Amino acid sequence: MRVLVIMVLMIISLPLYSEKAEENTKTAKTLPKREYTNEEFEKAVTKELEKRLKRLGHGKVVEFSKELVQKQQELDLKKIKTEKEDEQLKLSMKNFEKKVKEFRQKQEKLLVCMDEIHKKESKRVEHMVDTVSNMRPQNAADVLSVQDPGISVKILSELPATKVAKIFNLMDKEISARLQKQYLTMKR
Repeated sequence: MRVLVIMVLMIISLPLYSEKAEENTKTAKTLPKREYTNEEFEKAVTKELEKRLKRLGHGKVVEFSKELVQKQQELDLKKIKTEKEDEQLKLSMKNFEKKVKEFRQKQEKLLVCMDEIHKKESKRVEHMVDTVSNMRPQNAADVLSVQDPGISVKILSELPATKVAKIFNLMDKEISARLQKQYLTMKR
């Protein structure tokens, strides 16, 4: 913004400079040096710019210059706002990536736990298959009738077909029909 203002001042002051070069030199030597804040500097430059443009008598140039200065200030504010938004976006992305990483770790732990549960269940079913296969068909039918239907079907699916047929024949008809239905849908 300062560059723009300085350029405008240089362009405007060229005709004035030749006329009042001596006067400006004298005034500059007599004035004490002063330090300005950014806001004070911008106000002083704007004020000086308006004063010099009015001397030229071009009202449209004054308005145009004011618009330029105003647009530059708006652009500076938008730039600051955009930088803040970018910073916030970066923080949000880091936070999101951290949460995704944590989620994946939890997911992996859960999958490992589920695999362990399935392995243990498979071992128990294998043990029950061994136990039931060594039983007499009537005893196996009695045990499997009172067992959870899902577990009973898993056990029956591991037994030889001849043994399964004998066990179904020795069970209560309702229980046998229900287990056979589950057994057939499981085999598909």
